[in-house]
Amino acid sequence: MYPPHHYGGYELLWESAVEHLRSRGHTAEVLTTDTRTSDATGDPDYVHRELRWHLRDARFESIGPRAALRLARHNHKTLERHLRRMQPDVVAWWSMGGLTMTMLESVRRRRLPAVACVIDEWLDYGRSVDPWLSLFTGPRRGRLAPLGRLTGLPASIDFDGAATYVFASDYLRRHASADGFRLHSTSLANPGIDPAYLDPAPERDWQWRLLYLGRLDPRKGVHTAIEALSRLPGAAHLDIVGGWDAGEERRLRAVANDLGVEDRVAFHGHRERDGLVKAYGDADAVVFPVVWEEPWGLVPLEAMGRGRPVVATGRGGSAEYLRAGENCLLFEAGDGRSLADALQRLADDAELRRRLREGGLATAARYTQPAFNDAVEDALAHVLRSRRT
Repeated sequence: MYPPHHYGGYELLWESAVEHLRSRGHTAEVLTTDTRTSDATGDPDYVHRELRWHLRDARFESIGPRAALRLARHNHKTLERHLRRMQPDVVAWWSMGGLTMTMLESVRRRRLPAVACVIDEWLDYGRSVDPWLSLFTGPRRGRLAPLGRLTGLPASIDFDGAATYVFASDYLRRHASADGFRLHSTSLANPGIDPAYLDPAPERDWQWRLLYLGRLDPRKGVHTAIEALSRLPGAAHLDIVGGWDAGEERRLRAVANDLGVEDRVAFHGHRERDGLVKAYGDADAVVFPVVWEEPWGLVPLEAMGRGRPVVATGRGGSAEYLRAGENCLLFEAGDGRSLADALQRLADDAELRRRLREGGLATAARYTQPAFNDAVEDALAHVLRSRRT
């Protein structure tokens, strides 16, 4: 997806990188899916919403071989048409999870240089949720092998030869290696926050206003925050800002109801940047209760930039900048009691809140969107120079 139709930070990073490239005089165009949200904002002429995927209601639906072929054929034809029209010098791949990943192979066979920005685990899960590629990697691969030759579409991918890979965190790079990817050309570019978040809100007396901000996804651990709320004083209130999965919202509402805290939890839905900036400023603390290995995590950095203490699990890539007692408090993933204890500790210790605020402000200033955009531009320029040489 691509803004304004999006639900998370990955898409905003992509948009920021594209706008940065265009501001530097490059011709940069976007090819993305035809998925739309309720946003009525129109697109500029360099954004093409023509790719298709099988995402429905935040889930990848199961489709058969014929539908998989139709989907792959449409996406490959769409890509080829834009490549012929634009004749690009270099291709940048962003989140390919759920799309026809063999498009990477098509670009490789054209001998076009490419950079793959890996800001989540799309290299891994993308192979299994791509209905076309999975036909040739699962138990049916021997029987269906002739299908790839008959259609003329790639049925496999030389990942190492397809791109130079820019990983958002060392965790993601190590994860790719553990999953069997033997990639010889890699680098790191830590995602950064929009400078609008580098604006500390005034310090405030503790009022038990807690904030979760992000997609509604079981892996994000929002249920842990609701459980913690049930262990905190009655004045404690949890604001949940984010959308994506209506089924997960219903489940979380049921959890709050079962725990008797439904009147202390407010669901605010998806908000754009100005609303997010305000939400951070209105909070006493921001919880980041992820239970999966977070690829990086922008929410803690945004909260730090706004001068709000963060309580997090510190899993995955987020462990590369979260420091317990310096810029955050850490708790055990999935443990509502541990989260409640950490929040109570914050409430009782104004000096601790001030120390985390200072450490957080220093941390946020090191991870900015402009620095990330420069790294993306450098990676594109480097691969292009190398290929020309």
